[in-house]
Amino acid sequence: MNQTKYIFVTGGVTSSLGKGIIAASLAKLLQSRGYRTTIQKFDPYINVDPGTLNPYEHGECYVTDDGAETDLDLGHYERFLNVPTSQANNVTTGRVYLSVIEKERRGEFLGKTVQVVPHITNEIKERMQLLGNSGDFDIVITEIGGTVGDIESLPYIESVRQLVWELGENNGIVIHLTLVPFLAAAGELKTKPTQHSVKTLMESGIKADILVCRTEHELSDELRQKLALFCNVKREAVIQSIDASTIYEVPNLMLEEGLDVVALKKLSLPQKNTPDLKNWNVFLHRLKNPKHVVNIGLIGKYVELQDSYKSILEAFIHAGAANETKVNVVSVHSEYIDANNVADKLNGLDGILVAPGFGERGIEGKIEAVRFARENNLPFFGICLGMQMAVIEYARNVLGFNDANSTEMNMGTSHPVIDLMEEQKSITDKGGTMRLGAWKCDIKSNSLAYKIYGKTTILERHRHRYEFNGAYLEMFENAGLKASGINPDTGLVEIIEIGNHPFFIGVQYHPEYKSTVANPHPLFVSFVAATVKAKQQ
Repeated sequence: MNQTKYIFVTGGVTSSLGKGIIAASLAKLLQSRGYRTTIQKFDPYINVDPGTLNPYEHGECYVTDDGAETDLDLGHYERFLNVPTSQANNVTTGRVYLSVIEKERRGEFLGKTVQVVPHITNEIKERMQLLGNSGDFDIVITEIGGTVGDIESLPYIESVRQLVWELGENNGIVIHLTLVPFLAAAGELKTKPTQHSVKTLMESGIKADILVCRTEHELSDELRQKLALFCNVKREAVIQSIDASTIYEVPNLMLEEGLDVVALKKLSLPQKNTPDLKNWNVFLHRLKNPKHVVNIGLIGKYVELQDSYKSILEAFIHAGAANETKVNVVSVHSEYIDANNVADKLNGLDGILVAPGFGERGIEGKIEAVRFARENNLPFFGICLGMQMAVIEYARNVLGFNDANSTEMNMGTSHPVIDLMEEQKSITDKGGTMRLGAWKCDIKSNSLAYKIYGKTTILERHRHRYEFNGAYLEMFENAGLKASGINPDTGLVEIIEIGNHPFFIGVQYHPEYKSTVANPHPLFVSFVAATVKAKQQ
């Protein structure tokens, strides 16, 4: 095959219809047919990346191996495809404009008036083809964020129009995801919003090749026929996407609907091999037929929004299936935990995970939760800030340093057991300046961490500015809190654990980013296993 083919996924009627899941599901099907497939996301907001966004704004910030702070949809791409993404897989309007303005300042446009067309659209098209031009992929799927008709997504829509034309017949197609709402009062599904959405797309010069219709009820044949006629697509290209009990069912639903077959036909590609979803379906079967049930408390401060901890919730699904266990994640807001109510708040839980985060709000509640887990032999798992809270808790209640803290929360603490990393001290900009991406960690062989990973060197993804203060290491180790994982280059403590406990481990990195359907993360798998065991005892 000589030319990379492109699939563009746009959304209409409303946001949050699940373009990312549809894109990931189609990619999964194409991948399982033997096509080298990747997905990229173009976001219309003006932030250069989501790294500076509050989780309440846009859900979690997902970090890639190469240190890019990206949209949480990239997490779905990796979880479905089991292939790492990179800086090139996520582009924002901010990044596009920044690049064009820098080129203008360098004089690269030779005195031309810099405009949205052609300068911004050329920059977007260049980035849309970056992965395709690498020669690593047969098919590149590009998800366009936002909803057709939004002012901010117009340059992307225009770029797609130009690119589909430039690529020529059968080399680029557009999938439009829309909503077919059910009106309870009338007792029927309505196609008008979809018709209007497709019309808006056509006004921008783009004809949808495939319609994917999100719906709560089955689309009748008559309705599909109507959509095909009024939206100017073939009948077979009207794809139903009905609500599923789990996002991991969607590839099977899209297979039944023939989404991959229609896409391949439109791209003039052979339907080589039948999609092999055997392992995927083994996972699905285990997910739907658990033998155990556990309740795990997620102690965090953004718990009102599910997407704030998206990768953690998905990692629990993968680890639960691996253990044939249904994991009920119980959100516990750390701001409302104190010494008096901690037992009530954590009552009925089989284990707790203390979540990552920034800033001082809710940290005393996290520290109380750690203390309760440590003293009551409740399985504990701390990630990033969660690991730091475990260190502070141990310093206060075991080492007797009553005001021990992180300098992030209290600059004046007399025991800064967590401190700003040396290389961070001169940094003033907030965006893209943390310790990011995959870093090495050496694991001590006689540790719980070694038992979990089964190897002495691992690579895990980071996103933090503060770290365990090495000046206190000996005191902690003498008092029973061990550093079982150390970065070989910087000496940073990466993993802490307590021995005489059913399961007590904290990690400075974010293991949730690397958990996929095909490779559930060993830390989550072991933690869920520990909670099952604790419950049985």
